[in-house]
This record gives sequence, structure tokens and C-alpha cells, in this order.
Amino acid sequence: MNSIGSIGTLLITTLGSLYLLAILLRFLLQLSRADFYNPITQMIVKATDPGVQVFRKFIPGFRGIDFSSLIFAILVQCILISALILLAGIALPGPGLILTWALVGLLSFILNIYFWGLLISIVASFIAPFSAHPALVLVRQLVEPVMAPFRRLLPSMGGLDLSPIFVFLSLQIIRIVLIVPVNANPAFVPGL
Repeated sequence: MNSIGSIGTLLITTLGSLYLLAILLRFLLQLSRADFYNPITQMIVKATDPGVQVFRKFIPGFRGIDFSSLIFAILVQCILISALILLAGIALPGPGLILTWALVGLLSFILNIYFWGLLISIVASFIAPFSAHPALVLVRQLVEPVMAPFRRLLPSMGGLDLSPIFVFLSLQIIRIVLIVPVNANPAFVPGL
């Protein structure tokens, strides 16, 4: 790959990943019922609204799950994968394979969002436990629905919260069960 192809790959990967992050955050924040009036949430909604509104016309939401943003994220991921394959000079595989890569990539992205969100939440609880910064409030609202079931199951440890450990373990188990088998199969490895 020449330098122009490398620059194109860098731009597509970076800008595409940032936009995909915004779409997935919109989906996850709606799922966790985070504060819609948070300035960061407003920025995410404004950035992703044009694409989501196209799909919202014919894909309704159901019980707080915004399927239009999820379908939009799948489409964006498929476009990014196809663009990277074409930039590499490889013929496009079938749409089923691209869709499989897109779904696995989105699941991996969501697991990474929760991993880093938990890590940020843990560090912030030591550094700024009562901070009302919009980003920290949003991170707490994002990870709380994932940590709440573990908090209910675990006995009180005298102010020590062990639920993040079990959430981290659960995230890694999900990654091992769902993502590693797909990446281990040579037919599914895109080489990207």
C-alpha cells in the first residue's frame, strides 16, 4: 500500500471510528436512560441525528431501544469495512461476510465502551468522587445499569464495591465466547 492508501486508511479508520463511537453512545445512552439534557448527550444527538432520522422513518423504537440508531451503526460499520477492503486493493467479499464482520466489530466496540467507561468511573471515584462534570456524570449513567445487577447480588463489603471486578470478568467472558471464535476462524479474519 502506498502512502496515499495509508493516509486514506488512517482517515477512514479514525474518523469512521469516532462517528461510530457517537452512534453507539447514542444507542447505549438511550438504553441506559441517561440524561438527555447533558451537553455531551446533546452533542452526540446533533452529530448523529441526520443519519438516525433517515432510519427512524421506517424503523420504530421499542421499549426504549432505538433500533434505528443500531441499524445505522451496522450500516456505517459495513461501509467502513468495505472502504478499508477496497483501499487495501482486495476484492469485496460477499455481503454476508461483511455483515458478520460488522456485527462482531460493533459488539467488540460496545464491550470496549463499557470497559473504558468502567475504568474511567473507577478512577474518577478515587480522584473526584463527587464531581458533577458532565462527562463523568454521563459515564456513571452509562455504566450504572451494567453494575447494578452485580451490586444487588454481592453482599455489602463495608463500603468496598466489588461489582466492577465482576463486570470486567463478564465483559471478558462475553469477548471470549462471542468474539474470539469468529476471529480464530480464518474465513472470518478480514486482515484489516
